[in-house]
Amino acid sequence: MSYTPVIPLGGYSGWQFLQRTQSDQSAALANTPSLQRDMQYFRDNIGTVATGEDLVKDYRLLRVALTAFGLQDDLPNKAFIQRILDDGVVADDALSNRLADKRYREFSKAFGFGTDLPPLSRLPGFPDRILDRFTEQSFEQAVGEVDGDMRIALNAARELPEMAASGGSESTLWFRVMGNTPLRTVMETAFGLPSSIAGLDLGRQLEIFQDRAESVLGSNSITQFSDPEAMDDLIRVFLARSQVAQFSAGTSSASIALTLLQGG
Repeated sequence: MSYTPVIPLGGYSGWQFLQRTQSDQSAALANTPSLQRDMQYFRDNIGTVATGEDLVKDYRLLRVALTAFGLQDDLPNKAFIQRILDDGVVADDALSNRLADKRYREFSKAFGFGTDLPPLSRLPGFPDRILDRFTEQSFEQAVGEVDGDMRIALNAARELPEMAASGGSESTLWFRVMGNTPLRTVMETAFGLPSSIAGLDLGRQLEIFQDRAESVLGSNSITQFSDPEAMDDLIRVFLARSQVAQFSAGTSSASIALTLLQGG
């Protein structure tokens, strides 16, 4: 039996409802038989995994692990994922350190392969940490099947405060946002920017994002998103602009259809 999240409204009103009910709805999803089976299998078997190869050989373990970090689309890319794990994160030239999408680094760091130390997968509490993320990500996926905007809003509400608290220069933090497709989508939509700006020089992209953040939100700092009010402002603007864009597209299509009918 599957669970479908309840989102009775679109836009910011729907977001507020989702925020109020998220804990209960997420718990309901986690209690479905399919997720319960996946989580029990992970608890029972992850302790036997000592290498990246061990993990990628077990489809069920790998699926849970990748989903926990929002990387489930890479499930068929076993050689790539094994390289991410085997390289670890200690060496500067490790593959995950060279990728713009830092979810791969978080994934590799969580398992702790690629060193002479015992893997983190065998430490007490490891299954709980991964499964907490798995439940969270599974809920976001389920929300996305109902409303795609709500899914990336949930993702932003989780990732941006973490990023804001992670340290690093503002430029570095902005580059991380620009390299993260869901976060970039939120920013581009909220700031009214076309996706075509991705073709510009990175330095110029940075200037544009910071200028628009200052104009729309009153600050061009990523660290502002450690404040729940600033995070809520971003999501409110994102959802409002997204609704307007969808309405405009629908209106345009309807107008074309009406013109064709009248012409007939």
